[in-house]
Amino acid sequence: MKGTKALVTMLEKKGVDLMFGYPGGSVIPIYDELYDADIRHVLVRHEQCAAHMADGYARASGRPGVCLATSGPGATNLVTGIATAFADSIPMIALTGQVGTGSLGLGAFQEVDAYSLLMPITKHNFRVLDSNRLPHAISEAWEICQMGRPGPVHIDLPVDQMNSNVDECHLDEEYGVKPLREDLSGMDQAVRWIRESKRPVILVGGGAVNAYREVREFAEMLRAPVDMTLMGMGVVPSSHELNMGPLGMHGRMAAKTVMNESDLVISIGSRFSDRTYSNKSRMQSERGRVIHIDVDAIEFGKHKHHDCVNLQGDSARVIRMLMGALGGTYRANPEWTSRGIELKRRCTCNPDVDACPILPQKVITEINRIMRNDTIVTTDVGQNQMWAMHYLNVDHPRQLLSSGTFGTMGFGLPSAIGAKAARPESDVIAITGDGGLLMVMQELATSLAEDLPVTIVVLNNGVLGMVRQWQKLFWDQRYSETTLNQVDFVKMAEAFGARGMRVEKPGEIGDALREATECGRTCLIDVVVDTNEDVLPMLPADPKAALVQGRCGFF
Repeated sequence: MKGTKALVTMLEKKGVDLMFGYPGGSVIPIYDELYDADIRHVLVRHEQCAAHMADGYARASGRPGVCLATSGPGATNLVTGIATAFADSIPMIALTGQVGTGSLGLGAFQEVDAYSLLMPITKHNFRVLDSNRLPHAISEAWEICQMGRPGPVHIDLPVDQMNSNVDECHLDEEYGVKPLREDLSGMDQAVRWIRESKRPVILVGGGAVNAYREVREFAEMLRAPVDMTLMGMGVVPSSHELNMGPLGMHGRMAAKTVMNESDLVISIGSRFSDRTYSNKSRMQSERGRVIHIDVDAIEFGKHKHHDCVNLQGDSARVIRMLMGALGGTYRANPEWTSRGIELKRRCTCNPDVDACPILPQKVITEINRIMRNDTIVTTDVGQNQMWAMHYLNVDHPRQLLSSGTFGTMGFGLPSAIGAKAARPESDVIAITGDGGLLMVMQELATSLAEDLPVTIVVLNNGVLGMVRQWQKLFWDQRYSETTLNQVDFVKMAEAFGARGMRVEKPGEIGDALREATECGRTCLIDVVVDTNEDVLPMLPADPKAALVQGRCGFF
């Protein structure tokens, strides 16, 4: 069997029915094979967005996303999207074309050492120097990208090997990967600490997405407040009385306060990142304890607490073991539970304000009104992302998709298209800023050509909002290079063939959203929002600086 046929056959055997890519010289043989394959190919307009779409597909479905690019600039254009997936632990297989093996290292046309280039931002790398090793690479990549802590795997495909023959017997061979390492030696101590705790808090990260049932049951058993990270949103519904909202630099005061006052943090699939767990948003008790549950031991110890128990393993399994060990012996502290519920009640932040210019918070609350249980919302990065995190009602896992650790501008639109490809029956809404959209606006063409309709809500304040906010608050209002030239986004959308609407009054937002989500094609809503509105409250990066307060009823 020809190498290209073997590649497509192996992908089909793994259940791949869709991939995102852009053709070029070294991958023409693969595209020729795809011509007759059952795998649907989505032609993107830029390779970075192929990776973002595969990422959005994976986040929405839980299945690995697949992207394909040619050698040289095609491979380098994938880098940002692959790094985004790696930072957020998203399963992906990135396929890159490569010059023939005889030309490697000679500076051939469109040659780049993609194998070395992508090594720091992937779980594993393969370069197929022998076509008979191709089935091995596909099988192991498929397993590696999903096992343990998920992440992208890269396979480099020299064109001569794709055009060579593969012995078909290799397609049915089994290729084993080492099983997941588990260390639950601290289980007894963890159970004892939970029983002794008077003020436990559960911190939920992206590693808990597949354990959402167990996390909710565990929280209700302990009657403990739950703080969310951006990546963990939806694991416990926003509407749940124990959900304190997001913790961190732009998090909710309720989440910050219960964390400050707690005596035990039970972290489930969270990295204790600098944006979430800082000097101001951490547990303040000198005798505070941490139970850290994570599948990846490399994350242990980042919180700098001395009293800590690390439980390495699958989150769902570890939580079930904890609940089984606690049995009916645990007695919740009703005063602590009531404290959390009261803090959540007070933390209103006045989001539903009818003001002109429109407040971005108002836009998010209007999106809440039209969301269904299966609606998916993606965000870009910057103020739009933080307003969505703060005010969006996320009641289901995989409902809010956002670039967390890497903070990639331009993520919103292509990830929405990938999510729509994964779940075509769901409404998909991309919340973006004018800056982020301008980085990837060409993908409107992809959405329309591939019949993957999404609703794009542009929070248009005419500036690079988050950078400008920092300049305003910490750099003496020296607004250096953060003002954008105004773009007529409505005309831009219509030029691509999409629907375009402009909203300038608060009362127009709801009708525009309903019309956009019901029109059956990609629609862009250009919402003119207040340039001077900041994402508050805000915990400054400088530990000596004071908290910047906002519209919160907490104060």
